Amino acid sequence: MPMRFPRLAARAVIVEEGRLLLVNAYPGKQSDLWCAPGGGVDAGASLPDNLAREVHEETGLTISVGGLILVNEFHDPDSGFHQVELFFRARVRDGRLDPFWRDPESIVTERRFFAPDELPRMRVKPDSLPGIAFDSTAEARYDPLEHIVR
Repeated sequence: MPMRFPRLAARAVIVEEGRLLLVNAYPGKQSDLWCAPGGGVDAGASLPDNLAREVHEETGLTISVGGLILVNEFHDPDSGFHQVELFFRARVRDGRLDPFWRDPESIVTERRFFAPDELPRMRVKPDSLPGIAFDSTAEARYDPLEHIVR
């Protein structure tokens, strides 16, 4: 399969009361993989504006976007899909997680905060996310290209 241009995405690393916000972005629970909320970047809007929009769509939360802490990329050699993700620290400005919230695109099926001791039993991508999330001194770094997992 020929490679396409990489898709750019922005993701929010939100830690509240020592717990990390993650979403399951697989309709119909097709996968048990969890990730930070966020998504594709639309041209013409800043990365923070794109991220705030995506997080609100997926969680109903209004956020403030902080600094860049991680660059991750992954690809699927079978389909040619390649994504570069920029992870930013963020904090909740308004709202709370509502179990009845519905993502307008019906992609995110679950959203919740996880304690650090829950994460080793879960599939979380990228692999470095838990370590970065709970390290308040973390600075932006590059996370090597990974093969996509399902």
